[in-house]
Amino acid sequence: MKQKIYMNRELSWLKFNERVLAEAQNPQVPLCERLSFASIYQSNLDEFFMVRVGTLVDQLLIDREIRENKTKMTSQEQLDAIIPEVKRLNRKKDTIYEDLMEKLEHYGMKLVNFQKISKKESEYLRKYFKAEIAPLISPTIIAKRQPFPFLKNKEIYVVAVLETKNGKERLAIIPCGSGVFPRLIKIPGKDAYMLSEEIILHYVPRVFKGYHVKSKCLIRVTRNADIDADALYDEDLDYRDFMEDLIKKRRKLAPIRLEYTREMDGESIETICGYLHLSTDYVFHSRSPLDLSFVDGIRDCLRGESELFYERRVPQKSPQFKDHKSIIKQIEKKDKLLSYPYESMRPFLNLLREAAEDEDVVSIKMTLYRVAKQSQIAAALIEAADNGKEVTILMELKARFDEENNIRWSRRLEDAGCRVIYGLDGYKVHSKLCLITRKTKGGIRCITQIGTGNYNEKTSRLYTDLSLMTADEGIAEDAANVFQALSMGETVQESEHLLVAPNCLQNRILDMIDEEINYAKAGEEAYIGLKMNSLTDKKIMEKLIEASCAGVKIDMIVRGICCLIPGVKGKTENITVRSIVGRFLEHSRIYIFGAKGREKVYIASADFMTRNTLRRVEVAAPVYDPDLKLQIIEMFITMLSDNQKAKEEDSEGNYKRPENQDTPLNSQEFFYQQAYDQAMERKNL
Repeated sequence: MKQKIYMNRELSWLKFNERVLAEAQNPQVPLCERLSFASIYQSNLDEFFMVRVGTLVDQLLIDREIRENKTKMTSQEQLDAIIPEVKRLNRKKDTIYEDLMEKLEHYGMKLVNFQKISKKESEYLRKYFKAEIAPLISPTIIAKRQPFPFLKNKEIYVVAVLETKNGKERLAIIPCGSGVFPRLIKIPGKDAYMLSEEIILHYVPRVFKGYHVKSKCLIRVTRNADIDADALYDEDLDYRDFMEDLIKKRRKLAPIRLEYTREMDGESIETICGYLHLSTDYVFHSRSPLDLSFVDGIRDCLRGESELFYERRVPQKSPQFKDHKSIIKQIEKKDKLLSYPYESMRPFLNLLREAAEDEDVVSIKMTLYRVAKQSQIAAALIEAADNGKEVTILMELKARFDEENNIRWSRRLEDAGCRVIYGLDGYKVHSKLCLITRKTKGGIRCITQIGTGNYNEKTSRLYTDLSLMTADEGIAEDAANVFQALSMGETVQESEHLLVAPNCLQNRILDMIDEEINYAKAGEEAYIGLKMNSLTDKKIMEKLIEASCAGVKIDMIVRGICCLIPGVKGKTENITVRSIVGRFLEHSRIYIFGAKGREKVYIASADFMTRNTLRRVEVAAPVYDPDLKLQIIEMFITMLSDNQKAKEEDSEGNYKRPENQDTPLNSQEFFYQQAYDQAMERKNL
């Protein structure tokens, strides 16, 4: 049987989420952190249904014969493969959750139901329900004059089948997510809690007096969220107003999944699905709570138990910067690199603040994709505008699920006098690019910053990312061309130093792979090292297969989706794939082309996905400084050696722990300890 070399994108993503779930099961991970991984698994799956499953269902409405370009599966075939796999993973999640909650009882933390409490506690909850919850809920009995209500995305509802005195059945619904009462209700006198939806479910007979409650359960609906903004946009509309309207529409899109707990007869489930216009294929039963976000509350209650959490880690000062000296002058002297979350983002924040106050600075240009709600970066840009600098911001309003925050900041930036541009027709601007221009006695000078992650102080402490700051004139010229094109609503057609999607990133990557192929064919050592979040671009994958066949050694660290299966004899046998899932979200992108002594090293905002390489504005920057180049190569080698948080993909597409366990290495902990050691050395100088 011919061995597969491609994996379906959606099934590959489910394998990634299974690796997230594995951390919830990992006994080496502290207990409360394991609980968080279970919650992350669930929120990941929510987005998967809202975006990816929603897209597949939409495709069925357009053309049932649409096939994806790697495994040639139709949309229906993909859905048929996704649903049983999700059900398998959810059963695994339920078992893990139950085990975690049982272990938490040893620390006095219990999540109980009415079968596990005393009469006295039950009486307390009855009074609590009557005084604190009942006045705030809005029960509905479905009838001719009471149509089936709109069920909000991802909110929990009680559904009950009621029987009247004359034997007729009615369907009743109670929303549980008012936001007015807490989700975790503490039971006095003991470290025990109950979820508010469980209390509401229990007291359904008190809500619907005069009816016999035949059955009841909790449900949660997930709605399709994948709206194509560019397909809907009318150029006569104000773009920001259009995006606000789009967000409202997203909340009302068609249901794509129904989850329920407890037992509910099939006929009632079919009735609910009928009201929702949802096939029963997309119904999922759960033994664990329908929304695990309450685990943050449990974590807060257990903060005093240090062994239940990761060791506290704080981003350290970068040894590349000296205190109390101009950041701009330090960068002009030598390129700088920050590695998050191990090193603090402060030097970059100080760069922006210094630029805001520097009399020589005439302009700051920046792309913003996702910013913090309380953004020091945006505050520095506002200060720069207040000081008379020309501040130009490309604010991407189509950053999925961050649109509202971006809209708020766009207004504040505009009000401060910044020029705000709202992306391009047909393209998302996903690059992380900042250009500071100074007019000095020696002429025009620029500082360019290129990053792999968002300008977001919060995520810089949670995601692994790289930030390059350079005074290189060639890089600055390319960056200026990027901003000029964006200002004119265009994309860059060519660049010399930067790789800039959509027109000059994929083709340049293919050229560099070809260069390694030529080295291999000439009998010389050839090498490619790649780190990214996802690999789906078929054109690049085909070229990597060609390189493998030519003898090029290829190492890839791909956190999430990887549609290329490594180790297939005669095809990908020279390719290795690893995925690191650990305490921090692996987010940096690194491209290395060339064997030792002739490496070309880039950091980038772009994954090797067609959406990134051809449908977004992305930037990859060359690392020219020999010390920084070596630093990144050593980081890459360390990650390849990770045998604690990494898993290797085999020739069947399955992920397993690396066999070499002689010397345990957790790359994330290694980098953090390295940052602490370097900070201590600097302090002792």
